[in-house]
Amino acid sequence: MAVPKRKVSKARRNKRNSANFKASVVTLVECPECHSQKQPHKVCPHCGYYNGKKIVETEKQVKAN
Repeated sequence: MAVPKRKVSKARRNKRNSANFKASVVTLVECPECHSQKQPHKVCPHCGYYNGKKIVETEKQVKAN
């Protein structure tokens, strides 16, 4: 059985394995409150709503008050 004579460096190993790695595109959906793009199942960063309820106070709303 073949056994490596030397340790394979991290750079060499990662270079070989990088051919199989592809970054995936982030999925975006429309926010039902403000109609901006947001990630699914996350609080909207623009309006602070999630599932029809106000969850987070956004910076724009804090400055307006």
